[in-house]
Formats: sequence, structure tokens, C-alpha cells
Amino acid sequence: MASSLAGLPDFLIFFVLAVALVGLYLAIYTLATMHNEFALIRENVISAATALGFSLVGFALPLASAIVHAQTIVDCLVWGLVALAVQIIVYWLVRIVMPNLSQRIAGGEMAAALFLGAASLAAGIINAAAMTF
Repeated sequence: MASSLAGLPDFLIFFVLAVALVGLYLAIYTLATMHNEFALIRENVISAATALGFSLVGFALPLASAIVHAQTIVDCLVWGLVALAVQIIVYWLVRIVMPNLSQRIAGGEMAAALFLGAASLAAGIINAAAMTF
């Protein structure tokens, strides 16, 4: 039993760091977007929940990869911040293609939300695969 729990301290450290990074991600991402995701979600705007949800998964995938590959907590933190930056960049790139993105998501348009969500998820998958340090 003791050997089974030997990794518990490391688990707790990485888990707490991951939860903190997810909180930081949600705070920064929702500030970077031109619409208020949480207010829209409270109003049951499904497009906002879809876009944010896929974006969150697009962040969580490379964060998980960072946890798996990290040699130290600092490695994990640095690569988690890289994953965060990639998702913000994806949002801004999608806005170039679709300048009225936030208005469309706020208006409940699922096509815009799904396009942003798919771009976020695709970037997250590629980002996670590229984290082979």
C-alpha cells in the first residue's frame, strides 16, 4: 500500500498546478475574447458554451501532455503557459478570418462557435503532439 501511494505528493503538486493553470486560462481567455462567455452561458447561449468548452479541451490536451513529459514542475508550468498562449493566438487568428466572431457567438450562432471550437481543439491536439521535450 505504501508503495502505491509513493507518487501521491507528485500527483498532488501536478494536479494543483493544472487546476491553477486551468483557472488562469479561463480568466485570461475570457478577458481576451470580445464577448463575455460566462454571462452568455448563464443566459443559456449554447454557442458560447460550445466555443468555450472546445477551447478548454484544446487547452487541457497540451496541458496533460506537459504533465506527462515534464521533468520538473517548472517544465510543466512553462509548457502550460505555452499551451495557454497558443489558444489565445488561435482565437485571434479565427477573428481575422471571421471579424464578427464574438458578435455571432453572442448572438447564438452555432456555426461560428463550432468553427472556433474546432480550431481550438485542432490547435490543442497539434500542440500536445508537439510537446515531446
